[in-house]
Amino acid sequence: MTQLQTEFDAGLVGASARPKAKPSAAGATGFWQSGHRPTLIAAFLYFDLAFMVWVLLGPLAPIIAKELALSPAEKGLMVAVPTLAGAVLRLVNGLLVDKIGPKKTGAIGQIIVIAGLSIGWLFGVNSFAGTLALGVVLGFAGASFAVALPLASRWYPAEHQGKAMGIAGMGNSGTVLASLLRRCSPRRSGGTRCWGSR
Repeated sequence: MTQLQTEFDAGLVGASARPKAKPSAAGATGFWQSGHRPTLIAAFLYFDLAFMVWVLLGPLAPIIAKELALSPAEKGLMVAVPTLAGAVLRLVNGLLVDKIGPKKTGAIGQIIVIAGLSIGWLFGVNSFAGTLALGVVLGFAGASFAVALPLASRWYPAEHQGKAMGIAGMGNSGTVLASLLRRCSPRRSGGTRCWGSR
């Protein structure tokens, strides 16, 4: 491991010093030897989990709409807000990645998401406005796209960056996993309880 890799892992590298991908030589090494495998795996897992959280309102929409008596238009807006917020926040995350680095940017985004979901779980989301606010918070998870791909690809030479971004980008599977793995538990008083509704 080079000194720059050690400093980058420790969070000591500033905006002006980015990790340099290993230069390719005439007898170029294979994909797995040419970059930093732990960073690639971490980028994939970060992306996958963030996308699971990002689309949380989609699979839960029928239950939430029924419990809050939402109209079809309100239900559609509730599901669309995380996607719209994620699109806008990708620009913000992209700028932050260039200024403070992908690790710190990712950590800030996840702290916002975890805090927002914790508040929703502790106090419940009992109104349409509350679901929209939660949707904006979930948009930070959707903006992980602008963190995971640079985090993975910067460690690989040009001829392997496409593969690195493809592996990290497989984190899109989190959207499917969120639909397959969501769980709601029945309430004692009837109905269902999902993600902290009371």
